[in-house]
Amino acid sequence: MEANVPYDRPEWTAQPDLASRRFGGTVMWATDELFAEKENLVNPWKPEHRPETFGPRGQVYDGWETRRHRSPGDDQAVLRLGLPGVISGVIVDTAFFKGNYPPFVSVEACAVPGYPSAAELSEVDWDVLVDRAPAEGHTENFFAVGGTRRYTHVRLTMHPDGGVARLRVHGSPVPDPALLDLGALDLAALENGAECTGCSNMFYSSPNNLFSPGLAAHQAEGWETARRRDDGNDWVTVRLVGAGVVRFVDLDTSNLKGNAPGWAALSGRDGDGPWQPVLPKTRLQPDTRHRFAVPGSPEITEARLDIYPDGGLARLRLHGSLTPRGRATLETRYRDTTS
Repeated sequence: MEANVPYDRPEWTAQPDLASRRFGGTVMWATDELFAEKENLVNPWKPEHRPETFGPRGQVYDGWETRRHRSPGDDQAVLRLGLPGVISGVIVDTAFFKGNYPPFVSVEACAVPGYPSAAELSEVDWDVLVDRAPAEGHTENFFAVGGTRRYTHVRLTMHPDGGVARLRVHGSPVPDPALLDLGALDLAALENGAECTGCSNMFYSSPNNLFSPGLAAHQAEGWETARRRDDGNDWVTVRLVGAGVVRFVDLDTSNLKGNAPGWAALSGRDGDGPWQPVLPKTRLQPDTRHRFAVPGSPEITEARLDIYPDGGLARLRLHGSLTPRGRATLETRYRDTTS
């Protein structure tokens, strides 16, 4: 993604975390969670730590921690992805686990339709994404995957035990077309298969937040840029689910009171063609959910939101319909990643 991603992080970390609780990811099962709960693995915020905060089971950790093994065996956790998709890489984050992290980890994935139980998943075949790789303590352990198959579930194994703060599963969402109304949907939603392709600035938060499900609970769950000190403006681009026609544009500045943009404009293009106006430069109000009808919009595959001059937005929704070409693109991608 064309954005100011830190140089010390792999490029694939700019993609959404498919396992995040923000997208509906959950930890279904774990072999053990005596010291710290398995659910912490998918928390969207950075791991936190307060030293010398002890409970009945020891130091309180913002992560998943198992008891010490006294016999052979490993510990495992099974996650259901909030956004099924193609996985580009995973992060096994052992933040604040310094003397109690696993020396080796493995990550596997499977694709199962519907809503299987953890017991049912134990009977299916799993693909190995990370094969018993060394892990370091109190750090983000990056593992590139670069796959081409759509997955619905992930399994983390610690060899033999210990603690992991977060499991991040970065990739590209691939929805099931059979579960979408292709004649009326949000063409820019991550869960529908859209992808953020670039932004001018992501100083405070990721532009992926703009296209996330639900409403933003607070300011940090939107996209916010640094303050500009020039005569330019900030922008973000998104590749739509497929070729489509936008009928309504939602620009949500909820929770942004002193840092909402003064104005915004939306344009679109088909492929590498010229940008065409969809919504002209329009005045915005702080902390407000705006909706604008855009009759007569052209068929487009990518949209660009310009905000003037800077600031933040909670959500961007582009309600419309896929054209026959867009439907074919969506269905082909699903078929290619599931066959």
